[in-house]
Amino acid sequence: MTSTPTGRRVSIDGLDSIAFDRTFRAGVEDVWAAVTEPDRLARWIGEWTGDPSTGSVDFRMLYEGDEHQTERLTIQECRAPHRLVLTSQVPGQELIWHMTLTLVEHEGTTTLTFSQSVGDDPAMAGGVGPGWDYYLDRLVVAEAGRDPASVDFGDYHPVHAQHYLDMFS
Repeated sequence: MTSTPTGRRVSIDGLDSIAFDRTFRAGVEDVWAAVTEPDRLARWIGEWTGDPSTGSVDFRMLYEGDEHQTERLTIQECRAPHRLVLTSQVPGQELIWHMTLTLVEHEGTTTLTFSQSVGDDPAMAGGVGPGWDYYLDRLVVAEAGRDPASVDFGDYHPVHAQHYLDMFS
């Protein structure tokens, strides 16, 4: 599978961010479940543990190798099934990522717009951009009933890192 960088530079709440769109031939509730329910989330990106009603959960990416640390996801806003705003932080580290998911359904098709801040260091875009193109393409493949393992990270990174670095230079 070859890939094309799909992210675009946006400013969300004053933070430089990269936004991505993916479209699904499915209702908004179904796409919401794919990005929030543990079993469906684990198919394409990772798993969370904890009780979201407390305002936060622990999240671990499953396809980044064993050395990837668990992150704390804090729920800033949740308006199911249309909007989820999160911050992510690895305990003991200062960097905080800001992420927003917005879902809009029109005539049986749902568009997911995902954005993540790139922090104070524009060089972060070189990892954030290719990483989210990779994971969101895994989501599309999983929701189409195919094997997300067919999506190769090598088709995204480092191939598209410069594209995203240039976007923020």
